[in-house]
Amino acid sequence: MTPDPILIGEILREAAATEIMPRFHSILAERKADGSLVTAADFATQARIAEAIARVFPDTPLLGEEMTAEDQRRLLAEADTGVWILDPLDGTGNYASGFPGFSISLAFVERGQAMLGVIFDPVRDECFCAVRGGGATLNGEPIRPFAPGPNLGDCLAMIDMKRLPPERIPALFRPGGFRSQRNLGSVALDWCWLAAGRYQLYLHGGQKLWDYAAGHLIASEAGAASRLYADRGAAQATDLSLSPRLAVAASDEALLRRWIDFVGLPMHPA
Repeated sequence: MTPDPILIGEILREAAATEIMPRFHSILAERKADGSLVTAADFATQARIAEAIARVFPDTPLLGEEMTAEDQRRLLAEADTGVWILDPLDGTGNYASGFPGFSISLAFVERGQAMLGVIFDPVRDECFCAVRGGGATLNGEPIRPFAPGPNLGDCLAMIDMKRLPPERIPALFRPGGFRSQRNLGSVALDWCWLAAGRYQLYLHGGQKLWDYAAGHLIASEAGAASRLYADRGAAQATDLSLSPRLAVAASDEALLRRWIDFVGLPMHPA
């Protein structure tokens, strides 16, 4: 049985109120081995949510971003009967800089599929939820993508350029690709904002499992069209893996096909 999204939202909301928001604007970040940032709020939030999940779902393990890679691989390999996938603070770079764009992302995965996704934005008090086959909601209200027109040039694009080959970036700004471009800095919120119609085109060069597990489900259940790729777009990926995935998405399938043609895959150096 799929867990209750309202209950999960309450767990995330409580963790954010206790561990994330009191530290906002007053916390130092450290660098992890991969160069990404981590703060005390990441670890504290992961610990609090893991404890809360263990009380309610004692037989279902939790895979968190701040675990060791060895533990993550082990948990994913044993995930046939269900596993929680947690990013305790998605957008740590924003958080550490005082930029109000971060969230908690939690997905329930069973037999290789995300069955439930819940993402909470504590700054805006927005809780995005999706149950596989049941649509997507924002604070309990259904959400759908929105496109202001049928052409790429009508659309707002969310592009994370940090993980794309530098040689490929100039071509993305040739005429006809999009009306304007943004970069939010929180993958989980990227997916949610696409689902809610706040932009129309998406490109991200390297997402980890905890980045997209909940958000990709939310966007898909809302009605957005997307593809995840391995090896920077060389092969379409449908499995859940700890390897990074390139993500391309749009408000609808027709826009996605045009966007993929415009971007050009794979995204290896030209």
